[in-house]
Amino acid sequence: MSVRTQLLKGVLDGCVLSIIEKESVYGYELSKKLQLAGLSDVSEGTIYPVLLRLQKNGYIRGEMRPSESGPDRKYYSLTDDGLAALKELALEWANIAGPVTTLMQRRHTND
Repeated sequence: MSVRTQLLKGVLDGCVLSIIEKESVYGYELSKKLQLAGLSDVSEGTIYPVLLRLQKNGYIRGEMRPSESGPDRKYYSLTDDGLAALKELALEWANIAGPVTTLMQRRHTND
């Protein structure tokens, strides 16, 4: 498993919750939004296990809605527990990302 894959696996739940916080989405749409955000290696096959886990944990709920083209789609929305989890993940990410970025940038200086 590549370093990028390992890192992404650790933060993907937060990325998914962040997108769902803004609007209800279905799986394929979610994978496209992640790709547009720069996570081009996140496929639908990666997304569905994450959605299932988040739903099992009570962070999101799924609702079948009619589609304009084809069969009904399952749209996911954030629960109150999901919003609380997202806030905690965002805080922890800020606490980790800043120091890690600082340390990685120091590699290029004489400090």
